[in-house]
Amino acid sequence: MLLVLLAAPLVGFAAESDLDAIRTLQTEQAAAWNRHDAQACAALFTSNGDVVNVLGWWWRGRDQIQRKLSEAFVFVFRDSQLTITDVKVRTLSPTIAIAHVRWTMDGARAPPGAPQPPREGIQLQVLTKEGREWRIASFQNTNSLPEQSFPTGPVQTH
Repeated sequence: MLLVLLAAPLVGFAAESDLDAIRTLQTEQAAAWNRHDAQACAALFTSNGDVVNVLGWWWRGRDQIQRKLSEAFVFVFRDSQLTITDVKVRTLSPTIAIAHVRWTMDGARAPPGAPQPPREGIQLQVLTKEGREWRIASFQNTNSLPEQSFPTGPVQTH
């Protein structure tokens, strides 16, 4: 699997080694997901990190993230494969960064009553540096569709 990892220009706070570490974190995320290893996925978060997934479900804390992913890997994501296709990083301070992470996924199933699972999306991650390690403090996942122009006149409905 080829992961394309790109970073936006620095805003003067992070060393190149920090950006490399954040890109590596994204590679680790895909690898843990593709092994369906909830513990390894959750370990990428701070102890009080949180996730808002594509359905708007909010999981708080590493323990709940791990528990919910364990449940999801039983059926919904059992055969899923995550590919990270792009990473843009903006540092806000030497210990805080924002990453926009584009991804694609194959093999996911929809939970009962939910729309079909996304095939691509964007994660917004707030990252913090704890010692020498970068961890995800907050994670918002959004489905992504190709961008289209806004209508310039009334939209006809039938």
